[in-house]
This record gives sequence, C-alpha cells and structure tokens, in this order.
Amino acid sequence: MPTHPDMTTELPDDDSAVPDAELPEPPEPPVLDALQHQVAVFARRAEQTRLGGVGQARNSMDRAAYLLLNRLDLEGPMGVKALAAGMGIDSSTVTRQVAPLVDSGLVKRTSHPEDGRAVVLQLSPRGTARLEQVRSSRRELMELLTDGWSEEERDVFCALLTRFNSALHGAQNAVTVTPGS
Repeated sequence: MPTHPDMTTELPDDDSAVPDAELPEPPEPPVLDALQHQVAVFARRAEQTRLGGVGQARNSMDRAAYLLLNRLDLEGPMGVKALAAGMGIDSSTVTRQVAPLVDSGLVKRTSHPEDGRAVVLQLSPRGTARLEQVRSSRRELMELLTDGWSEEERDVFCALLTRFNSALHGAQNAVTVTPGS
C-alpha cells in the first residue's frame, strides 16, 4: 500500500474503507504560529492607522513622536542620552526624532538646572496639549475597540500585552550567544 512521505501510518487506497470516526483529525495550527501571525497583523494595522484614535486625520501622531513626548511628560526634562537610554535606542536616533518636535514647538531645549552648559529636552505647553489630544483620542479608540469587553478582560489584555512588550524589550537587549563561542 502506498504511503505519503509525511504520514507515519499507511491508509487504505480507498478512503471509504475507513469509517469517518477513525480518520485522524487534521492538526490545528500551533498556538505560537497563530500568535506570531496575530502580532504581525497587529503591527501592520497599528502602523497603517498609527492608532490615531477617533478622528485619525486630526489626532494621529507618529509613533516615535508619541513615545518621546510621552516619556518627557512622564519623567520630566532630560538630556538626549538619558532619553535614548530610557527608550533603548541610540542617541543619534533621538536627536533626529526630536528635531522636528523642537521645530514644531512641541519640545523645547533648555539649560540643565545643575549644569548650565548641558541641554535638556522638555515638553512645551503646546506639546503637553497636543499629547493630551492624542491620548484622549487613543483612549476613545481603545474604548471603541474593546466595547463589550469586561473591565477584567481589559485588565488581563493590558497586563499580558505589557508582559509581552517587556519580553520583547528583554529579547532586544539579550546578548546572542552562538554555538561554539
């Protein structure tokens, strides 16, 4: 009897000879395959919409800008090196991303309070107002997307997403060890 190279047991040539109850169930996709696919779909959709929230054209904001403004709002004024270290990116990347925020008046450069020669980045009043607009719009979007979810489901999703993001951050910072080294 012929066998398929991927099969471990032989089946009769005539499927009618085997009752339906005895046919093996097709394997379900592994949960990790489904998870990686859903993360890829999420990343694409999030980038496409920039999670701008309700009224996206008015309330969207570049991801990098949002994260920089948010960090400055939560942690206060800081230098480029501290901002870069806290975000896990290179100082030159922060400098490049901050430039348009300074040009548009969302961030201002000021002298360091303890060392007048050093410069710190600080959220401007305009930046604070713009950040709150975007946050408010994103909150509305999250409310809309999770309409029908219980508060417990929202809490669990947020906790798991936070845990997932922390693991991603840890994986980015892990030292890769190659076999034989």
